[in-house]
Amino acid sequence: MKKTLIPDVWFDWLKWIAIVCLPAVSTFIVCISRIWGWADLGSMIAQTITCVAVLLGALLGISSIQYNKGSEQDDEN
Repeated sequence: MKKTLIPDVWFDWLKWIAIVCLPAVSTFIVCISRIWGWADLGSMIAQTITCVAVLLGALLGISSIQYNKGSEQDDEN
């Protein structure tokens, strides 16, 4: 059995948060901040959320590649 840093359930949740939730929240904040006249603040918050989403997605992507690479090596043995 392959050893992973985090359980599969956590990986799936974090992936969903990075791919779906954070971009949706970022878009929502941009839209609402313009309605309420907080365009600058909303933009800064949305950009921060987007940066977190990209970082989380990149880390999860690297983790997934390493996990799959390990699976290929296990299959060869």
